[in-house]
Amino acid sequence: MTYEPVALPAHLPEALTITLWDFSWYVRSGPGEPFEDLDRAFAEATERGYNTIRICAMPYLLFGSGLDTSAVRLGPLGGRYGQRVRWYDVGAPTTIDGRALLLELFEAARRHDCFVIVSSWEYQQSSSFAEGPEWFESLMAIDPEDRAEAQAVALAGLVDFLAEHGLADRIAFVEVHNEVQVCHLADGIEGSLLDRVVGLRPRLERAVDAFHRLQPAVPVTVNYAHVPVGAMRGIPENIDVLVTHPYVYGVLDAFIDTYGLRRPPAQFDQARAEREILLPGVPPIGEWGPDGDWRTVATIVSAAEIYVHDNGDAEAIDRWLYRHYPEWEQQMLSTLELWLDAARDWAVDHCVPIVFGEGWIGYTPLDSRFEEGPVGAEFCRRAIDESLRVGAWGTIVCSNAAPQHAMWADVALQQQCNAAFRSRTPIHPFH
Repeated sequence: MTYEPVALPAHLPEALTITLWDFSWYVRSGPGEPFEDLDRAFAEATERGYNTIRICAMPYLLFGSGLDTSAVRLGPLGGRYGQRVRWYDVGAPTTIDGRALLLELFEAARRHDCFVIVSSWEYQQSSSFAEGPEWFESLMAIDPEDRAEAQAVALAGLVDFLAEHGLADRIAFVEVHNEVQVCHLADGIEGSLLDRVVGLRPRLERAVDAFHRLQPAVPVTVNYAHVPVGAMRGIPENIDVLVTHPYVYGVLDAFIDTYGLRRPPAQFDQARAEREILLPGVPPIGEWGPDGDWRTVATIVSAAEIYVHDNGDAEAIDRWLYRHYPEWEQQMLSTLELWLDAARDWAVDHCVPIVFGEGWIGYTPLDSRFEEGPVGAEFCRRAIDESLRVGAWGTIVCSNAAPQHAMWADVALQQQCNAAFRSRTPIHPFH
């Protein structure tokens, strides 16, 4: 390895305890929403032991698109669509001044002595919540070969903007984009998700180089869905932090495969789903969609998965997961250990810190309580111990431990996990 990573700023915490605010912090900022009052959200975060939030900062919209962002209208995806899907259940429309709201967030972070991982979900979900398609169209108009670099240049402009207002010290590090292999950054690269990891490397290395040229003192990286074991050679050599999202799925994958939630809608077994997991009287999958075809492309999540989350019987789905969990428990724990070991090996070899910015079980319906219940909570504790074992710099309690999710109410679990990680003391030292 010849690249020398950018040093982490000395004022950053020795351990990042991360809560995932993603794009929710602005799309759910309307009346009665979890982020209507940013000071309250930060106060609740610090009460639970967090010192870092991870967000989509809308970089291309604010610093690359050329669109007027002084009055961005955001809201639900249309009717009941997405209203029982995690991250999609926007309740109240809102209008934001994008740059002004970004400053408000960073000012609140300073008041509460918190830091911000600056990322982007723009090639995944962010633009789907806009009233019109202009943001989405501006993103898709860029050639796929150039999209990551355009993100990097916009992020560098965002850093300059924060620096002009004396707030750049709140940045923990910058991510070119969220989950690069499962978003529109990977358009045009054929094959499996692992093939996409390898195929993306030249695009991402150009993007990281562009950011380094513009912001040589700010650590920058990309991040990956899962840990791309089998394609670690595709990770750019010039990143400053290794960020992966160890969603182990296991029993959740079995559920997804059983009901075909990530297959084309035409392959969805409507009759079986109605018998076993759907609420009575729901419309067929072909009648379920957002307002505007462009949103379907912008949201990434498969049509069948959103349909079942929106129209499913959450208790029936939880019963399925609990019933089958014993068959998958050991495999899920082994996957977690293997993936974290692989991340550690790559990070040690490249002299960069490790951060787990999302992860653990996976993407359950909004009303599911499998990950918030006893099995999921214990998995969170085990994952904290594993994060400590591999020497991670930053980790999460769970992707669902954020103001927009039900797990936010479990204050004790979050305090326990965050205290353990910050003190470097395993919860179950004899695992």
